[in-house]
Amino acid sequence: MDAKTRIKELMKQKNITEYRLSKLSGLSQSTISNIFNRNTEPTLPTLEAICNGLDISLAQFFCDSENETAVYLTNEQKEIFDKWLLLTSQQRSLVEKIIDSYTDKN
Repeated sequence: MDAKTRIKELMKQKNITEYRLSKLSGLSQSTISNIFNRNTEPTLPTLEAICNGLDISLAQFFCDSENETAVYLTNEQKEIFDKWLLLTSQQRSLVEKIIDSYTDKN
């Protein structure tokens, strides 16, 4: 699937117009329009901005939805995972125990 088709697919899933995508991504409306009307391929920085506007990662953008499972994370979830990576193994173990104790009660 080409980038243009994938962007259109994601815009449809999220019910986002070209104008709204330009606002969310911080790109000009003409940049977004050129991708669709002039068949220009987005550069990597443009594609990154589009992904940010769609609230997905580049990995999720390139994920083949028929053969792979993409995990969509909210910004809050991404932040938690980023913090998790900074923890020591002992700290991770403590966090897991806290989560387990909470989930066991519910």
